[in-house]
Amino acid sequence: MKLLKSEAPRIAFRKTNKYIIAQYITSKEAQDKIEIGMTSKDLMKHGWPKEFEGSLKSLTASYLTGFLLGKEVSKKKLKTPIIDLGMIRVITKNKAFAFMKGLADAGVEINCPEENYPEEERISGKNMKKDFSKTFKEIKSNLDDGKQEVSHLNKKDIQKK
Repeated sequence: MKLLKSEAPRIAFRKTNKYIIAQYITSKEAQDKIEIGMTSKDLMKHGWPKEFEGSLKSLTASYLTGFLLGKEVSKKKLKTPIIDLGMIRVITKNKAFAFMKGLADAGVEINCPEENYPEEERISGKNMKKDFSKTFKEIKSNLDDGKQEVSHLNKKDIQKK
């Protein structure tokens, strides 16, 4: 309730059985408006390999989704948001903190101690069944350069669905 009353924008982080969902939300008079919305499935447009499609809910995907959202927030020069984790348990070094690290690395001001973030080795995907670190670097550089188009959810897109 305090989150809504603060009238500060928030970034909602949600995880499903298949994807990570991230939204930049503003509230006015108890009505939410999604300014930017994306899922980890958007990473497929930025070089995420088809063979790793089942890993779009991984810690690496969480980081890259946060990084992608953070780049959009920075590019549009939106206000610094509050992180809304919903009902997710707050355990250090998990997917939520990987997501926050991605936001912070993209230039969004996040107030979180460094020791809560996962190790770089885990973020880059070295712990996955197949070493993902090389692909991770390629995807991150694609996101950094803004080489490929990002899909956004806005009212028109939501109404079509």
